[in-house]
Amino acid sequence: MRLLWILNAPIYPQPQPHPMNDHVTRRIFLATGTAALAATTTTARAADAASDKPLRILGIACSPRKGMTTAKAVQAALDAAKAVNPRIVVELIDLGGLGIAGWSPTPVRDDFDAILPKLKDPQLGGLIIGSPSYFRSLSSLCKAFIERCMPLREGSMPLADKPVGALAVAGNRNGGQELVVQQILTAMLSYSMLPVGGKSPAMLGGTLWNAKDDVTQDETGMQSAKLLGTHVAELALKLGAKP
Repeated sequence: MRLLWILNAPIYPQPQPHPMNDHVTRRIFLATGTAALAATTTTARAADAASDKPLRILGIACSPRKGMTTAKAVQAALDAAKAVNPRIVVELIDLGGLGIAGWSPTPVRDDFDAILPKLKDPQLGGLIIGSPSYFRSLSSLCKAFIERCMPLREGSMPLADKPVGALAVAGNRNGGQELVVQQILTAMLSYSMLPVGGKSPAMLGGTLWNAKDDVTQDETGMQSAKLLGTHVAELALKLGAKP
């Protein structure tokens, strides 16, 4: 009996989609697809535009001896950075002979005034800071430079999320170079910068020995400076590629 009831049960027609609903669905689909394509195109154009802009790597030589071993070490790092990609533009700022006081709540007018705009440049890709090791610590000039960057902690913090590498030069192989590098990188965390070391074996940064006032004689140290410059440039390019 149950089988007969199922066979004799009325068959109701299945509801069919309304032509208007189908038209609306296709229209929404096309609109969504067009918007997604437009967003993708805009992102791609922004990425292309970003990839055409130069990225500036500043090297700060914080020795009172202008043009000497620290400046030469920083320049070696900059040269290596420049060789990474044509977009990389480098500039050495040698603080030797300049008058830069430490931070003060009272505004100070000195040679740092000409440096500050370079640090605020939107095209700044990263920093390489070098200091001699004095009593296993960074130089007073390097400390003053870092302190005077205080305005860069305000507002948009233009140094934030940009790579910073450090190198140090000492009078002997174990003259506190790694301590100085650590001090510099730790201080630059105050500006939300990204500490960068060199590649193996220069994992922390550049550590150089001033051999008879000629740092170029230290092949191992010079290589560490070059590895540091390369790594800073590579990270700057990766971060700079983001639209």
